Amino acid sequence: MQFTDYKFKSFINEALEEINFIEPTAVQERLIPVISKGKSVVGQSQTGSGKTHTFLLPIFNAIDANEKKVQAVITTPSRELAYQIYAAAKQIAKFTQGEIVVHNYVGGTDKKRQIEKLAHTQPQIVIGTPGRVLDLVKSNALDIHNAHYLVVDEADMTLDLGFLKETDAIASTLPSDLQMLVFSATIPVKLQPFLHKYMSNPVIEVVENKTVISPTVKNWLLSTKGRDRNQLLYQILTMGEPYLALIFTNTKVRADELTDYLRSQGLKVAKIHGGIQPRERKRVMREIQNLEYQFVVATDLAARGIDIEGISHVINDDVPEDLEFFVHRVGRTGRNGMSGIAITLYKPSEEEKIEELEQMGIHFTPKAIKAGEIVDSYDRNRRVKRHVRKNKVAPELKGMISKAKKKRKPGYKNKIKRVIKKNEQQQRKIERRQEIHARRKANKQSND
Repeated sequence: MQFTDYKFKSFINEALEEINFIEPTAVQERLIPVISKGKSVVGQSQTGSGKTHTFLLPIFNAIDANEKKVQAVITTPSRELAYQIYAAAKQIAKFTQGEIVVHNYVGGTDKKRQIEKLAHTQPQIVIGTPGRVLDLVKSNALDIHNAHYLVVDEADMTLDLGFLKETDAIASTLPSDLQMLVFSATIPVKLQPFLHKYMSNPVIEVVENKTVISPTVKNWLLSTKGRDRNQLLYQILTMGEPYLALIFTNTKVRADELTDYLRSQGLKVAKIHGGIQPRERKRVMREIQNLEYQFVVATDLAARGIDIEGISHVINDDVPEDLEFFVHRVGRTGRNGMSGIAITLYKPSEEEKIEELEQMGIHFTPKAIKAGEIVDSYDRNRRVKRHVRKNKVAPELKGMISKAKKKRKPGYKNKIKRVIKKNEQQQRKIERRQEIHARRKANKQSND
């Protein structure tokens, strides 16, 4: 199957040829024909699966360049994602014979200027964050009442970030014959009432990746035990020659701290997170796209917004709080069959999170740094495989036993036995809960 088999208009084929898109991805192959037939769809697939062109191509193919009104509205939960979709749309639009106007509306930009421009020209394709799009509609500046398409991109993220109310308000202003296209990495239960409200018998396609992480990605795990995390990261970044390395942090504060440290060591580092002013973020994103940086520190806000071909390394400064973001982060490398390296730093207290990721089907290769090189390390789970001695005393009880023996108070032996027994009962409860949790995970995966 090739893109030329879809019989797109000639300008679309020219646009695809320029970016060397020849064969559609799995989600494109399944959904482009369905969307082209006018059906509403819910497409569930992981990041990097080609969702953006899945909806852009059939929309552009159907747009009437002579109709100077809004024909499609595309919402996305973050500015970075909006810029990414806008760039892809503009790349297609530049090949059109009759002009197709595409505008991007996100928070933090000049609303007054946008309103002034809309008074003269309405775009045919609207891309933007739900809040700003709705704001322009309520101001009677943007007229979307006749739009045929509504795309809700990254619907799960839209829900998580609290933008579903605005998206709902946008959908309520559109015609009853609306064709809604919803794309998401996951479909949470809380999203379903919204889908039922506006979609009648949509085509639902769940495109499972053959592997959770691309087989071209080396997925390494490094313990930070006894190491300074900043120094460790600097050592990793300067050991090889990454083409472009993305370092993901869990918080804006940590992103600031790490960036300052790496810059103090002489590295040229870009920083992207939600606390940076919109204009500055846009400038930095443009410089990153132009490959002016070799190192980029980002929060999960940018995990789905940075889409640059050739990212060689993704480094997790910490295991993400929401484990789904692990896949989004690592999905930035190893794209289109290229090789990549993902390195996750973890501390002993995060063992449980690592185990959960492994239960999701993610395989780690344990590594360590020795003599200035990253080398294979021991199996993290080797201690689990050892024979566990009966009545093994928990470390936190050793001090109490030693102290009690010295005091030799009446009944001290019975007291110790009771505490040890209680500890063993608690350990058994924890082990049972973990076994039940593991079985539920396994059952859910097999049912899916």
